[in-house]
Amino acid sequence: MKTFNVLLSRVYSIEIEAMNKNEAKELIEFFTSHITDISNEQDRKNYNFKILNIEPKINEAFEVEELSASNKKCVHCLSL
Repeated sequence: MKTFNVLLSRVYSIEIEAMNKNEAKELIEFFTSHITDISNEQDRKNYNFKILNIEPKINEAFEVEELSASNKKCVHCLSL
């Protein structure tokens, strides 16, 4: 089998209860990973927030590069 490096872009729509817009943005960036709420009960209590829903919207691979079999580096980057 061949090995490839794929750049993947994902976009989610996330509902959160927070004190204001800025906190909502910062808390979402910090406490989400992939499609999972990684906050725990203590985080939600300390920062006064709750992630209600995470819904995937876009899942798109937009660049694929074949890697060399011998060193798993990008074939196009070997001369660098």
